[in-house]
Amino acid sequence: MSTLTDGVPTLLALVIVALFGVALWAMTTGRLDVAGLSFLSASLLIYLRERWVQRAAAD
Repeated sequence: MSTLTDGVPTLLALVIVALFGVALWAMTTGRLDVAGLSFLSASLLIYLRERWVQRAAAD
């Protein structure tokens, strides 16, 4: 694997963790709309990250 293919999943993992943090903070402050969108965004990024890793492993 090249450095680029390693860097993208790592960056996505950091963004996912940040989105979960935002979602948890938003839940505690009663901003359920922001929490829901953050959890949804994190879920979509997890899906995209896994697809990226599988494609990189197949190549």
